[in-house]
Amino acid sequence: MQRFKTQTSNLLAIILLMFTRYQCAEANWWYLGLESRLSGSESATGADGAPQIGAGVIGPASAERNCKSSHLTIKQQGICSRSPPILQAISAGARLAIEECQYQFRSARWNCSVSPDNPENIFGGVMLVNSREAAFVYAISAAAVAYSVTRACSRGELTDCSCDMRVRARHPSHWQWGGCSEDIHFGEKLSREWSDGAEMPIKEGDLHGPKGLAGQLMRKHDSEAGRRAVRSRMQRVCKCHGMSGSCSVRVCWRRLPAFRGAGSALAALHEGAALVRLVQRGDRRPARLKPARPDLKRPNKTDLVYLEDSPDYCERNLTLGIPGTRGRICNRTSLGLDGCRLLCCGRGYQTRVRDVTEKCKCRFVWCCRVQCELCRHTREEHVCN
Repeated sequence: MQRFKTQTSNLLAIILLMFTRYQCAEANWWYLGLESRLSGSESATGADGAPQIGAGVIGPASAERNCKSSHLTIKQQGICSRSPPILQAISAGARLAIEECQYQFRSARWNCSVSPDNPENIFGGVMLVNSREAAFVYAISAAAVAYSVTRACSRGELTDCSCDMRVRARHPSHWQWGGCSEDIHFGEKLSREWSDGAEMPIKEGDLHGPKGLAGQLMRKHDSEAGRRAVRSRMQRVCKCHGMSGSCSVRVCWRRLPAFRGAGSALAALHEGAALVRLVQRGDRRPARLKPARPDLKRPNKTDLVYLEDSPDYCERNLTLGIPGTRGRICNRTSLGLDGCRLLCCGRGYQTRVRDVTEKCKCRFVWCCRVQCELCRHTREEHVCN
């Protein structure tokens, strides 16, 4: 009898482990963006401070191996298996999403902190609450994947796509299409397929839980809003051709701008996100999200939506993985989110003076190096209680 109980207990443990691993695979593909951090590589940044796509992400050698990662759902593994190089672009998108999120919320109470040690979700339990912050994470993630896949297409890193030739079907009057127009449509399509592949089957009767029907509709809406934020910022770039700068022929193509523009736009939408609720309609019509109150405007396809109020980010919450704001450096003179009054949540702050050594009086020495001196000075910092 004891042996039977032991075998049953072991079997239940195995089933529970398999279930837990399957659950964590649902939304933990962001882990791909941390692989380079875990291996100690640095992120490269462009002139605008935005991370460069392809910098410090998984390489071709590990792409095929990562296709079978337990952090991916079965559907995502299938997408990756069709073309392992796609995972490199996905990894770049995950990293871009994390770093853009941390940049946009660097001064807020929730600073988009991630935990590489969390096997279930690098964002912790914050993603179990269908809040404004979860809405932003879904939007910026879908936007970043669409962006990085589109860039990978134009660089010839993916065999399934290249340049967008459909734009050449249009016939402008004063210029002509040429060059390599970046194929945002393919990027959006793959981003949508990847996001949909992260969805788990909804349990019968689960409507309002974090993994229920309402949460799924919210994720789809916010992910689509993120992709639209990228597509709407596509730029037309032109180059003149002709004798002596006459510009007798002007050739144009479409390209993506810096990702920072889409990130800033989505951060602004986070502030004005719409509170919604699930409405089930009869006669076989699908359920949909509507404003939670009659006095709220109906969100359009570019708005972010959320279902629940945000948790308290002031105090540490181990269950949700919220670090709290104690020990955060604040700006004593600012009235914004980074100000001590808001960031410290009314607990006050302490002022400390530090000795800092920094490079200074830098000059260019021919040829070809920059020579600096080391200057020592004191710096005043204000730290939340």
